[in-house]
Amino acid sequence: MSPWEKAGAIAILLGCAASSLRAQEMTVELDPKATTITFTLEATLHSVHGSFALNRGTIHFNPATGSAGGLVVVDLASGETGNQGRNHKMHKDVLESERYPEATFAPTKISGAFSGQGESKVQMDGVFKLQGTEHAMSVAVLVKVSGHRLTGQVQLSIPYVEWGLKNPSTLFLHVGHTVAVEIDAAGELTGQ
Repeated sequence: MSPWEKAGAIAILLGCAASSLRAQEMTVELDPKATTITFTLEATLHSVHGSFALNRGTIHFNPATGSAGGLVVVDLASGETGNQGRNHKMHKDVLESERYPEATFAPTKISGAFSGQGESKVQMDGVFKLQGTEHAMSVAVLVKVSGHRLTGQVQLSIPYVEWGLKNPSTLFLHVGHTVAVEIDAAGELTGQ
């Protein structure tokens, strides 16, 4: 084989490898209407439960390389606890949702064995942005794929006081320094 033939064969192999890696790129478009975000904040004598709405979300990832990108946007102004006074205090004093109406998560890496169909457990690393401040975050995600439909379940704990948000405790009511968040996301998977 001549040097030109060898160079041509190498170029073809590299092109096939690059094409194969590009073919592995997948995108999930999250469906805000099919996604629920709930939270629990422990307090004296009871727990506070509430919810937020997903504004939008797109996640790009390559299971072969672990690279990820995109943005998930939560509508903080939609926060609801079932109590008007508590909602007002949460939005005005804690979240400052008039000034910071959104929280975002930008994935940077996915690790674990992702299955194109059925159930997978993956780890997603990224940057969570709350009140203009970025925080590195790593979450475990239980993923289920059926056809082009993907669902994902995430449970995480947000140390909101440590992150600089106000603790809404009063003289007689004390609340925890972390809030437990559960996300049941659903969307369309493309690029399989």
